[in-house]
Amino acid sequence: MIKKLLLLLAIFAYSKTNAQVYGANNFTLCSVINPGTYTTSYGTKFSACWGWYQANKNREYAIAGSAAGTYFVDVTNPYQQVICDFEPGKITGTVWREMKTYQNYCYVVSDDGGLNSFQIFDLQYLPDSVHKVHDAQTIFKRTHAVWIDGNKLYCSSVTYSDNTKSTLNIYSLATPSVPTLIRKLNQDAAFITTVHDTYANNDTVFVSAGYGGLYTFTLTPPSYSFTQVGSLTSYVSSGYNHSSAITPNKKTLVMCDEVPAGLPVKVIDVQNLANMQVLSTYNQYAGGTPHNPWTVNDSLCFLASYCDGLQLLNIKNPNAPFLAGYFDTHPQAGGNVSSYPDPYDGLWGLYPYLPSKNIVAVDEQNGIFVLKSHLFTNTIVANDDDLPPPDGVGTSTGSLPTGINPYSYGQNIMVSPNPANASLFIMMADLMSTKDITFELFDMQGRTVLKQSTLDIKGSNSNFKEINTSQFDNGIYFLRLSLDNQLIKNSKLIIAH
Repeated sequence: MIKKLLLLLAIFAYSKTNAQVYGANNFTLCSVINPGTYTTSYGTKFSACWGWYQANKNREYAIAGSAAGTYFVDVTNPYQQVICDFEPGKITGTVWREMKTYQNYCYVVSDDGGLNSFQIFDLQYLPDSVHKVHDAQTIFKRTHAVWIDGNKLYCSSVTYSDNTKSTLNIYSLATPSVPTLIRKLNQDAAFITTVHDTYANNDTVFVSAGYGGLYTFTLTPPSYSFTQVGSLTSYVSSGYNHSSAITPNKKTLVMCDEVPAGLPVKVIDVQNLANMQVLSTYNQYAGGTPHNPWTVNDSLCFLASYCDGLQLLNIKNPNAPFLAGYFDTHPQAGGNVSSYPDPYDGLWGLYPYLPSKNIVAVDEQNGIFVLKSHLFTNTIVANDDDLPPPDGVGTSTGSLPTGINPYSYGQNIMVSPNPANASLFIMMADLMSTKDITFELFDMQGRTVLKQSTLDIKGSNSNFKEINTSQFDNGIYFLRLSLDNQLIKNSKLIIAH
């Protein structure tokens, strides 16, 4: 009885955490956690994120920067995030924390003042823990952003322990635990005074130079000196050039300008680096601010767009990009409520490169999200035994663009736990709690072992329905939820007493 009560409390707490309705189209929320305990003076708990795949254990991880340090989270089961380790930063209250991985190492940087440091962690011991191998100012004290191309680490806006600065440094990762300086941009392009971020691909380097625009360079070995190829310093809706990403075919670059707020993303033809051309611009809402782009193929680009959350942009025709889907991680502000009290709140970054193609997204206030979309998925799943229910936790409508179905019913219902023991719980968003939903459970032979209406299931809370599964044998079952004879959710269920 005590174990059952604890389970109920855990599920209730989980549901309360996820009680917020997130506007969405073509995305499903698998899980969200908000472990941050320290809030900065800007009202933020989290900043950037990254991901890591542990091939020898077939496990996936989210790495999330917070005001106080870095979280390492096992997201192999996207429906149940498990915090494996938390490593504090040198200082608390950092607004900026960025990270990238190379082999089994994670490089974590921050650009806040004070006694900051450059941290390197060895991830090979996960999921047990991570091991810190460097936490000092000997290489540098601060840097704003990092990027890794091959075995080279790019660090933008570097500050050393003596407070001298460098616009952009490249370090060799030949010995991953001891990065070694190769080249500084100001050795070859001293005219660039600001580098906010860098995107490098096979030694072609795109430098986001703040109000200076975008510059392209190639690196020439063995000294890896920078040779300028082109620049884009005057373009439509220009501002503070923040970051960019290129498609695998190297034809299209997506670029974000962060300041002033409300500038649209730019889609740029970069087939001729000496003559880059902005082909189009796009923004979901006029007041939205795209922050970071991540291209995953020649057609799709994920955008972290602050108050408006995650946007999936189809850029197959770069002259006419369109919104293929979105997930609003920040429903308390943004275009969905026509309010941007702080246009830089919300989704900072995301990571769409896990083998599962699940997406990690980190909202500054609302925490660590794991999402998925049928528009971006594997056609073959390696290990079906680990699959949770296919529809996930509730997503719902906000203020949706015209033409999008306002009721995605299956996404507003969660069935948990899986595996189930003596009880199974159906948790529903408000818009579903008054509907007569039919719950059916089938065994492996296709026989119906239970059929019940959710309105007939007694309970003190209309959003929670408990189903007794103690009478069923251990094994694999299939559950079906339907409304008006239309399937709205269908998934595998394991019962294990």
